[in-house]
Amino acid sequence: MSIKSMDVKNSIINGRMTIGMELGSTRIKTVLTGEDHMPVASGSYDWENDCVNGIWTYSLDKIWEGIRLSYKAMAEDVLARYGARIRKVRAIGISAMMHGYLVLDKEEKLLTPFRTWRNNITGQASEILTKLFNFPIPQRWSIAHLYQAILNGEEHIGEINYMTTLAGYVHWKLTRSKVLGIGDASGVFPIDPKTGSYDRQMIAQFEELVSPLKLTWGLEDILPDVLPAGAEAGKLTVEGACLLDETGQLESGIPLCPPEGDAGTGMVATNSIAARTGNVSAGTSVFAMIVLEKELSKAYPEVDMVTTPAGKPVAMVHSNNCTSDYDAWIGLFAEAFKALGNDVSKPKLYDTLLGAALQGDPDCGGLLSYGYVSGEHITHFEQGRPLFVRSAGSRFNLANFMRVKLFSALGALKTGMDILMGKEAVKVDEILGHGGFFKTREVGQRMMAAALNVPVSVMETAGEGGAWGIALLAAYMAGREEGESLEDFLQNKVFTGRQVSTVAPDPSDVEGFNQFMERYTKGLAIERAAIDNLK
Repeated sequence: MSIKSMDVKNSIINGRMTIGMELGSTRIKTVLTGEDHMPVASGSYDWENDCVNGIWTYSLDKIWEGIRLSYKAMAEDVLARYGARIRKVRAIGISAMMHGYLVLDKEEKLLTPFRTWRNNITGQASEILTKLFNFPIPQRWSIAHLYQAILNGEEHIGEINYMTTLAGYVHWKLTRSKVLGIGDASGVFPIDPKTGSYDRQMIAQFEELVSPLKLTWGLEDILPDVLPAGAEAGKLTVEGACLLDETGQLESGIPLCPPEGDAGTGMVATNSIAARTGNVSAGTSVFAMIVLEKELSKAYPEVDMVTTPAGKPVAMVHSNNCTSDYDAWIGLFAEAFKALGNDVSKPKLYDTLLGAALQGDPDCGGLLSYGYVSGEHITHFEQGRPLFVRSAGSRFNLANFMRVKLFSALGALKTGMDILMGKEAVKVDEILGHGGFFKTREVGQRMMAAALNVPVSVMETAGEGGAWGIALLAAYMAGREEGESLEDFLQNKVFTGRQVSTVAPDPSDVEGFNQFMERYTKGLAIERAAIDNLK
């Protein structure tokens, strides 16, 4: 064992490490980070949401199975690498996909299946609340789900005792603390930047709106408390430790940082929490987070207003669909290769096929694609139908096909970002990318740079994602110095000297993407026809 490995082993034995866990849309990942804040071991559990009675959801059984198996895989990785077992750590952090609807009664029973961010079923509530608050309330937000359930007259409304996010739910079960980090909370209900908590005027407006119903609860009664980065958010209980580690070796009493959403942890993992910085998380969904210098001039339904984990205002453009459609196509190609006797490894398959896009025509040769596996609020679709369209004169080859799949993964995002960069003249110096879209070297960066016309950078740690981001927030809570801001902690103690790969936008790629977007926008009528006629 090397000297470095011996140092890590001693840190594990002496409880000086940090654990971060993120429940993403396709994977639950757990990382263990060292005293230098770099990951030393990880484990994961792959999962997918189910569409049950028209609702995208994950069952509670799957949630806890995934948590246990992800933690177990990380612990086994630690044992294999360092010959040590985890019993105690400095701090733990829990993150998960933002938004959605998770409500429980007084007996802690889930009142409806967990409704995820992927559901576009709250259009009426979103429109009413946006107008009432003069503040954008996207369909994904918890308050939109709550009010839509009220409008629908759903029976469970009177029984609600607690409403939270997935990260907040897991954190509560581990600690018994009903809290949220401010970034995650900003996707539940609007935040007042002056107080760092829910906007009291808007709460009063909501209470007046629903007052004729004479509900047994008030909104503040059922919402979790809001905490900023750096605050302690409870300690791991004996029962909570068993939920994480079924072997019983993990000790209770470990402090946890405020639970955060995947948007906030992505910002931390890319050091994108200062004004004029931005990041794009691109996987099953894709969202851009731009930290603002000033407030926007008006509310836009295509743009969310959320916060960094430190409470700074952020404009968020979120598209429900990104890699799922081209993942399915690559899976089809894999079947074809296997049928021909060529069993190609997944990394080689992705690198080869996605890499072909770099050889395509700038405008994808006239091809058109929509990767709408689910609905897409930015372009006003409640449902999705993945489509590939070409004319007889299109230049139909592998390079253009893969290029249009990558371009179409960013089409809805581009629609929202044009509002920020065009109508609002928001300035951003560079975009930090992370997520599966950027795994193949250079390809994702070039496509994103073409879409946004901004340099796109990827850090050497980009693959660690939100699980690492929440581990950093846990480390900040456990070890920050007096007066040390989150920005200073990240800049001076985490990211100093880290390698970054940057791709500047190529003018021909930018022009090609703009030509594609003209075709994409005009072709939305085709997508509408598919939804109307393919049930």
